Amino acid sequence: MGNPTFLIELRDVTKTYEMGKHEVHALRGVSFSIEQGDYLAVMGPSGSGKSTVMNIMGCLDRPSEGTYLLDGQDVTKLSDVELARIRNQRVGFVFQTFNLLPRTTAQENVELPLVYSPRPGNRRERARKALVAVGLGDRLTHKSNELSGGEQQRVAIARAIVNEPSIILADEPTGNLDSKAGIEIMKLFQRLNDSGITLLVVTHEQFIANHSRRIIRLYDGKIVEDFRVADRVTYSPEEMRTLEEEHAVHGGAAG
Repeated sequence: MGNPTFLIELRDVTKTYEMGKHEVHALRGVSFSIEQGDYLAVMGPSGSGKSTVMNIMGCLDRPSEGTYLLDGQDVTKLSDVELARIRNQRVGFVFQTFNLLPRTTAQENVELPLVYSPRPGNRRERARKALVAVGLGDRLTHKSNELSGGEQQRVAIARAIVNEPSIILADEPTGNLDSKAGIEIMKLFQRLNDSGITLLVVTHEQFIANHSRRIIRLYDGKIVEDFRVADRVTYSPEEMRTLEEEHAVHGGAAG
């Protein structure tokens, strides 16, 4: 069992891919821990291993060697069915490309993870509450292709939180958004983190990383920096209220 104060522990994790006759070492002995309620940014150039780390933490991939503990449980020893259950119930995903069904309403998109959820409760009501939490209570019946980029990402975040996961993993969550919509997403992440949700954001943008509480920087499959953000970007309650008021007047994030 792992240290109970840690939500996640990676211990000497390696990942090697076979590419024909060659081996690609995506991760070379990566070790770090995440406390419940923390907010991390993982940075690094293309090929540094940051997406591989996220995929392993999200149970989308397995390490070649090493140990991954989630709430003290050794995830590396679980079956594919058990990993799928963790992905559905314990981890929320937010991607750069939103991954929404285009001609399906916001509420129906958010309901999708609940189809396989063992938790009792009305799916529509849980989806509605998640959309209200991200400021889209007035967009429940709008189809994805009727929403702006910022609104689509909010739907994706609502879908990520609807099962009340242990951690949200976000891969370049503002990459397809303009700067205004991107800042609104970061304000939303701050709100979620302040409520106790653990966040890990993969990004190549320093400004986005500066919203986190801790930055891990990877290079060539190894951690080269791991530090707390001394002067992180945060938004005041007044700035957060401004966001909510703008959404109520204009119908959501631009983008």
